[in-house]
Amino acid sequence: AKITEALLKERDKQAKWNGIPLLLQKLYEHSHPNSDFSQCQSILKEISPLLSMEAMAFVTEDRKAAQESTFPNTYTFDLFGGVDLLVEILMRPTLITQKKKQKISDDLIKDCLSILYNTCICTEGVTRRLAERNDFVLFLFTLMTNKKTFLQTATLIEDILGVKKEMIQLDDIPNLASLVSSFDQQQLANFCRILAVTISELDTGSDDKHTLLAKNAQQKKNLGPSRAEINQATLLNIPGFIERLCKLATRKVSETTGTSSFLQELEEWYTWLDNALVLDALMRVANEEAEQSSTESSDESGLANTSTRTQLPQSMKIMHEIMYKLEVLYVLCVLLMGRQRNQVHKMIAEFKLIPGLNNLFDKLIWRKHSASALVLHGHNQNCDCSPDITLKIQFLRLLQSFSDHHENKYLLLNSQELNELSAISHKANIPEVDAVVNTDRSLVCDGKRGLLTRLLQVMKKEPAESSFRFWQARAVESFLRGTTSYADQMFLLKRGLLEHILYCIVDSECKSRDVLQSYFDLLGELMKFNIDAFKRFNKYINTDEKFQIFLNQINSSLVDSNMLVRCITLSLDRFENQSDAKVAEVLSECRLLSYMSQMSMRMSFLFRLINIIHVQTLTQENVSCLNTSLVILMLARRKEKLPFYLRTLQQMEYTEKYPGFILNNFHSLLRFWQQHYLNKDKDSTCLENSSCISFTYWKETVSILLSPDRTSPCAIVSYIDEAYMDIDRDFSEE
Repeated sequence: AKITEALLKERDKQAKWNGIPLLLQKLYEHSHPNSDFSQCQSILKEISPLLSMEAMAFVTEDRKAAQESTFPNTYTFDLFGGVDLLVEILMRPTLITQKKKQKISDDLIKDCLSILYNTCICTEGVTRRLAERNDFVLFLFTLMTNKKTFLQTATLIEDILGVKKEMIQLDDIPNLASLVSSFDQQQLANFCRILAVTISELDTGSDDKHTLLAKNAQQKKNLGPSRAEINQATLLNIPGFIERLCKLATRKVSETTGTSSFLQELEEWYTWLDNALVLDALMRVANEEAEQSSTESSDESGLANTSTRTQLPQSMKIMHEIMYKLEVLYVLCVLLMGRQRNQVHKMIAEFKLIPGLNNLFDKLIWRKHSASALVLHGHNQNCDCSPDITLKIQFLRLLQSFSDHHENKYLLLNSQELNELSAISHKANIPEVDAVVNTDRSLVCDGKRGLLTRLLQVMKKEPAESSFRFWQARAVESFLRGTTSYADQMFLLKRGLLEHILYCIVDSECKSRDVLQSYFDLLGELMKFNIDAFKRFNKYINTDEKFQIFLNQINSSLVDSNMLVRCITLSLDRFENQSDAKVAEVLSECRLLSYMSQMSMRMSFLFRLINIIHVQTLTQENVSCLNTSLVILMLARRKEKLPFYLRTLQQMEYTEKYPGFILNNFHSLLRFWQQHYLNKDKDSTCLENSSCISFTYWKETVSILLSPDRTSPCAIVSYIDEAYMDIDRDFSEE
């Protein structure tokens, strides 16, 4: 404002400012507190194209290359205070007393927002600066009540929240409940996109990779609920919020808005999408559809045009719906994994989310799409960024968190399938599971198949290298988790699941570590304590060669396969204590059970399980190795063989010429185990349910092993020579 116009004009040509400083000076003069902003709009109309060209270039060029190049116009705009000036113009009405409220026109707001967004995209640091202004961030939410400026506002908020260091408190947003109730379904879906950032813990992405020491230290620091948890509770308290999300998640494409308004939205939608190129992809699909129909009947030249006109909205509608469902399923999934899990479960069941998704399964979620369908530039259709693929993964994650340790999981079946579970229990002469009896039949899936059965069908057809296999296996495994249910296992065994998993592990010699781990975990849950499953296993793995491949896969990474090793050990122990002719027959014939019944094999597993983990490297993912080694020793203790096992470990150390290295490590691991498990209730029930060994027995066994009495035959210290003793170190969190 203080620099003379002449000086600015003179420098403008040399510096290639494109007249931006002069325009800003004019804007500043016309936006003083008493102005009516009438001139501002025309000035912004001059500035806007200069910046949007750069933003478009940034979005359409390769992002990496774009970041290295400079964006002079947006940089100049920010350098001369343009960003702060626009924020001031937008927020001016909030500063003025009620009497003379200024009204800024929707178009002016739109222009301000889109210029800010374009500057954020192109100029480093602008988004962060805006994010630090809490008053501005909360003010932006109030602009969302206006339909005309909704999309521009949503886009800017999403960008700002993405870089904000402190998570915002949804409670601070003025009139949040009435804001949300003013949204139509489409706005609500877009709002979910913004909510995603406010309800997810900031570093959950690599949850399995954080060491437990670090996590425990963090938990001691954070005594209260986190911001994300508080925000989740805030959302659940908004009347009708979950019900609307369930409706959005389950509505059919045909129920969405009519074509005419849809096409008007598209222009807006185009600016809103984080990848403006989806539109090009849609155009391409539409053109291909048009070409196909014109080649099919080349004599009717008019046909191609009508086809493009009618088909385009349909392709776009599907795409639109997929983008929305993605956001909604993500929010539901996070809430299902949060502190209010049971409340969310109840609501989701009541609003029939599961039957609704079941009805969409073939047409939308797992639809067969043409080869080119909606692949973004520079991506192939199997890469994880395409919306089709992200929707499938999000859907599978939702199923996983829905059925994990919760009796509502039986809603994934339909009525006939529930009857089948009851019949399996009657036939085997075992009581029905309470949860099956108590399932409200009016809330289960309808149609020929329930969601679980549909999932099994697509799972079997999945190509060997598909990235979905991991998520599919996780979803089915979570259905089996918790207390072992014979009927659930038989239901899946009858549908050929065991053979499918073994085919993938053995015949296709799956190489992906993640997929293998999910298959081993699923196999463990499917076979645990189930003599029929072991019989089927033996029938499929019917040659020494196949069995060897199976063992190689198990041994290639015990971190991935230890849950299966635990299942076989527990099952073997139970079978050996049964006096049933069928069990005795399988015990004598089954390769897997015979292999595990050899003491030397169990010792070899135990030795390696303890050797691959250390207190400093324990994570959520590998701590199961410690629990599996404990299971092996608890079963030994039951048979009064604990001293024998410990002595054998000591001998194995000597053979390796490194006395004490296993037992010292094991001693530290068990001390950590006490710290970790004795102050949490959830984990202990999981350990009990999965092993059928009471938690008291777990605790006793650990205490006996850690006894300081060197004369006790069951204490680890009795087997470490004084010279090699190294057990008193404290764990540090570093």
